Amino acid sequence: MAGTTPPQHDGAQPSPGATPPRRDGTLPLAGITVVSIEQAVAAPFATRQLADLGARVIKVERPGGGDFARRYDTTVHGESSYFVWLNRSKESVTLDLKTGAGRAVLDELLADADVFVQNLAPGAAERMGLGPAALAGRFPSLVPCTVSGYGTSGPWADRKAYDLLVQCQTGLVSLTGSAAQAARVGVSIADIAAGMYAYSGILTALFTRAVHGTVHPVEVSLFEALAEWMSQPAHYTAHSGAQPPRAGTQHATIAPYGTYTAADGTEVLISVQNEREWASLCRDFLGAPGLTGDPRFATGSARVRHRRELNALIAERFAASDGDAAMKLLDSIGIANAPVNDVAQFLDHPVLAGRDRWRPVGIPGGHTVSALLPPADLAGFVPRMDAVPALGEHTDAVLAALGYDSAAVDALRAGGVV
Repeated sequence: MAGTTPPQHDGAQPSPGATPPRRDGTLPLAGITVVSIEQAVAAPFATRQLADLGARVIKVERPGGGDFARRYDTTVHGESSYFVWLNRSKESVTLDLKTGAGRAVLDELLADADVFVQNLAPGAAERMGLGPAALAGRFPSLVPCTVSGYGTSGPWADRKAYDLLVQCQTGLVSLTGSAAQAARVGVSIADIAAGMYAYSGILTALFTRAVHGTVHPVEVSLFEALAEWMSQPAHYTAHSGAQPPRAGTQHATIAPYGTYTAADGTEVLISVQNEREWASLCRDFLGAPGLTGDPRFATGSARVRHRRELNALIAERFAASDGDAAMKLLDSIGIANAPVNDVAQFLDHPVLAGRDRWRPVGIPGGHTVSALLPPADLAGFVPRMDAVPALGEHTDAVLAALGYDSAAVDALRAGGVV
């Protein structure tokens, strides 16, 4: 429904002209088993991407509550928007790992697994005998991946870290917002960064195991993942003596690059990346070709220094035209531009519809929601987009596959183990 939910689709078909899917239906990571003791965002994002590529992901959750991200909100037919995003195509198994029986089941799962992912509290994995060194002795072919806040060594190894804390610690918050007020980034960017590096690290470790026969543990911290993404402002600050200023929707180090308000109230972002584009903007949009010779605006650095005067000229031009007319003219002269969408407008974006990026995904309770295909298209493969599991939905089936009969499963359940 326009403006509220993404469009619904009946099946996972490739876009027109795409390479047909493999006839045997296998995905690149088919045959890989991942066991994950995960919660929140970072580790689940890594394992969901492995599941997208065909890995079997067994998500171990606490009986009775499970991953606490299940309760972040209830907006998606009673389910958490975070959990729905991060946990499709996984199997949920409940285990009380504080019990001997629960640990025995976990060990059986790890014995058949290729990858173990955990983002337990600082030091918890080592105390439970689930650190990389302990696992290497018992499961030598298992690739362990640790997702931590600030690393498993160093002066902050024992500190908990959540996304906004890390945004603050890396200085990101000091760069985000208006000149008057700092702001958090509107998505869980530290978690997402860590999840992406965990995902790529796991793929690298699996490749190394397959090609060289060696197993290398993977460790990613939220802090160091986001620190990498802060490298450009870090270089700028280290070599200029001052950090880039907070500039709202303007770019801190490029001008003109930001939003301007058209006569009808439309917010339009423009981006000028080089001198050719600057000359075109002056000549064909501003109607002032002489500005290219104005020393205030003759170079990119000069335009940044004189941003206020430059913005005044561009704002005056936008105020004389409605948004659509301004954007059509900018398109015709090769200046990148776009309206500032809200989330509802993003859901209806013509690129997502035109490239057939939405797919149906089941969630607990029998509902179906639309989810985006993974952004990396692999020719010949259709990514897996299976249902989001209910808490403990696959416990009985997984235990049965390990050899537990119904009486044994009932006993585990009666004892609170599952």
